Amino acid sequence: MPSGPFDPRLSRRDLIKSAGVAGAAMIWPGDTEPALAAAPVHTTAPSMIGVPFERHDTVRIAIVGTGLRGSSMLTEFLSLDGVFITALCDIVPEKARRAGAMVTAAGQPAPALYTAGEHDFERLVTRDDIDFVYTATPWPWHTPVCIAAMKAGKHAGTEVPAATSLDECWALVHTSESTRRHCLIMENCCYDFNEMLVDTMVKRGMFGELLYAEAAYIHDLRSLLFEDRDEGLWRRLPHTNRQGNFYPTHGLGPVAWYLDIHRGDRFDYLVSMSTPERGLSLWRETHVPKDSPKWRESYVEGDINSSLIKTARGRTILLEHAVTTPTPYDRLNSIRGTKGVFKDYPARFYLDGQQGGESFRPIDDFKAEYTHPLWQRLGQLAEGRGHGGMDYILAWRLAQCLKEGLVPDIDVYDAAAWSAPWPLSEASLKHGSMPVKFPDFTRGGWQAPRSRA
Repeated sequence: MPSGPFDPRLSRRDLIKSAGVAGAAMIWPGDTEPALAAAPVHTTAPSMIGVPFERHDTVRIAIVGTGLRGSSMLTEFLSLDGVFITALCDIVPEKARRAGAMVTAAGQPAPALYTAGEHDFERLVTRDDIDFVYTATPWPWHTPVCIAAMKAGKHAGTEVPAATSLDECWALVHTSESTRRHCLIMENCCYDFNEMLVDTMVKRGMFGELLYAEAAYIHDLRSLLFEDRDEGLWRRLPHTNRQGNFYPTHGLGPVAWYLDIHRGDRFDYLVSMSTPERGLSLWRETHVPKDSPKWRESYVEGDINSSLIKTARGRTILLEHAVTTPTPYDRLNSIRGTKGVFKDYPARFYLDGQQGGESFRPIDDFKAEYTHPLWQRLGQLAEGRGHGGMDYILAWRLAQCLKEGLVPDIDVYDAAAWSAPWPLSEASLKHGSMPVKFPDFTRGGWQAPRSRA
């Protein structure tokens, strides 16, 4: 698993070439007029919308990247009946061995380990005892691992974001369609208790016609970004050479579910602006020794990025990113409609005509009637597990879809659209916050309403 710095050998051209598609490259933001990035891409491959998994009596999973996040999700997979870990990959052999010991401690056979460099996942995916390849690598490797897995006949799932460019987004879409393999973005926040309860209320019409939403990743990562291990080895680098909304999906994924994105609506265009950069420079002044090579870095990413998304049906979404200022954790997670509003952190509701006047009601008032069926069924098992239980619900639901041959809740079009705000916000910023069109990754397939379990 690549856990070191970005690999300069992985050019955008290499990524598209590895996907095996011709003419898929989009205009890279900044190369020319950014609005042209939404030009349609033609293909003869059928859509993956509504395509179910084939049924599996057991689910065999390989993990590429066994660091903090990979080992955390490994714990969740090992807790599930009928799920087996057959192979592990990491460029740090000790991490792979440690994860392998977790597998055997759970009573499963020792998995095969792949630790021979950054591209050893390319050998792993060719095994015939894998149904699903999950990657928890640094961001630049998400697309290459997923493409390699799908081309080898495996379904793929990736940590977030699924891609960091429009080229990568399209490469994932085309590879999924041409191989008939799914590529899921493993967005755990879609399976959090509050988000699933609110989605249940939305689908029952409690907020009326939805008009506006707020989504964010607001998290003080200054200490983490300067660490000399784990994510500190690579996650600071984009702050030195790119701008925009780096990490949109934790907030945007649940909101996309509320708004039925790709199920009757889609993201149409985006406008973005950022504040000046201050947070990393100030942190370095007070926490980093003057002889550190980190003092040779210059930071260009603004501390707070605010982007507005307009959907095809006219709804608006505020999308924020702020990881370099002192702040409590927040994903905003808010929805407004013609009959009421939900706001999170803390969770509170106001519904038109409610008793008690213009005051918010706590989430406890709604749990009895609107707790999602998955949380009703699995809540006790999820209690105390990763990220408040959402990791367990995500893993359990993935396994259920694979075992029962169900259509996955999240598909490659979601992975592409939820990841696209990074390059699109970058393009908007470079052109004076001008509107930038979203590509229609579904090529019209978003217009058909469809349900989600």
